[in-house]
Amino acid sequence: MPDGSPLPPTVTGTAVTVGTFDGVHRGHQYVLERLRARGAALGVPTLVVTFEPHPLEIVRPQAAPPRLTVREEKLLALAACGVDFVAEIPFTPAFRALSAEAFIRDVLVRRYRVRALLIGHDHGFGRGREGDAELVQGIARTAGFEADVVDAVPLANGGTLSSTVIREAIAAGDLATAARGLGRFYEAVGRVTAGEGRGRLLGFPTINLALPSPRKLLPPVGVYAVRVTSATGTFGGMMNLGPRPTFGDEAITLEVHLFDAAGDWYGRPVGVQFVARLRDTMKFSGPDALVSQLKLDAENARRALTEVRAPDTLIGSG
Repeated sequence: MPDGSPLPPTVTGTAVTVGTFDGVHRGHQYVLERLRARGAALGVPTLVVTFEPHPLEIVRPQAAPPRLTVREEKLLALAACGVDFVAEIPFTPAFRALSAEAFIRDVLVRRYRVRALLIGHDHGFGRGREGDAELVQGIARTAGFEADVVDAVPLANGGTLSSTVIREAIAAGDLATAARGLGRFYEAVGRVTAGEGRGRLLGFPTINLALPSPRKLLPPVGVYAVRVTSATGTFGGMMNLGPRPTFGDEAITLEVHLFDAAGDWYGRPVGVQFVARLRDTMKFSGPDALVSQLKLDAENARRALTEVRAPDTLIGSG
């Protein structure tokens, strides 16, 4: 391809937005909604340019936040938003040194054939985050593409929606606030691994989830009502996130007891949606006391799965 573009030759222009998109939350969804509308108006496909790893992991590793969506989760969430293409750029020290103008002209214009660029109100890219709205719009006029700035999504308390706000809610165990910000229940995606079989002996068989990255943000340890999504369907359940003090096991694990589901789950990829927090992790006097509590947990989890309403998926333009 003469211009070095990975896009098909039939794609002569794109509507582009750029960002880390950690969480793909309702603010991001609003940008993507605007992007789809702009692409439709111009008759071009949409393209999201994002980065891996999170730029702060390179720029200031000690300040890098835990991730709402690790790589696989972010790509799945972007796909669910209906974008046509996703370009994932490795964020390396060399890329960090690239000027904003070089990024726009060499990457967005030459490689990705940008016809319209949407950026968030506070987004900055290029060396030292110099690529602000004013600089982008100036380059757009000379390079022949359109540039628009999307305002922040306001919150009822007067603040604005951000990945940071949602991280704080999840870290505090405030799943309802996180779900409202995300437009969906918070989720962890991983593969089912073999456990020790204790749950089966207690009458509550579990699947054990291996997370794809230690960078993934998890809520506080405790017992949760969850929904598990898989290729075979969606199932309700309850999950212990954390240690198993009754058995002297202090390792942090994710063990899910599925309701009304059976079969061999080992090796399957699943998503675990955090619907409601039921209680703290507790140490019991023995297996019998634990089983009694698990029966109560199951009742409470089934109730929560019925009562807790799923959040809206998009914030909309109103």
